[in-house]
Amino acid sequence: MPFKNHYLKKIISEINPDTDLKVKLIGFVVDKKGDTIVLDDGSGKINVFVDIPSVMEKINVNQIVRIFGSTLPTESGFEIKADLVQDLSNLNINLYKKVEELYKEMGV
Repeated sequence: MPFKNHYLKKIISEINPDTDLKVKLIGFVVDKKGDTIVLDDGSGKINVFVDIPSVMEKINVNQIVRIFGSTLPTESGFEIKADLVQDLSNLNINLYKKVEELYKEMGV
């Protein structure tokens, strides 16, 4: 069982808000309005609430970011409240995906 304060690496389509209380996601910001961004990781899209104005100022549409956050239930499902937003603009996304695929194949 994972440590309860551990952020589980997930893709959006596999998040279960009943059991995945803290998650980390990597994706592209596809929309930004007020204190909310929409993150797309290729498996789905999710609203991410970012309540720190200085962080929101630095986030741009089409930017790749890693979100460490908590799942929040809503009437239509759930969204994420960002605890930390990490800029991954310098990440080689194709290389990252290849490495992740190798990890899956090896069971790591």
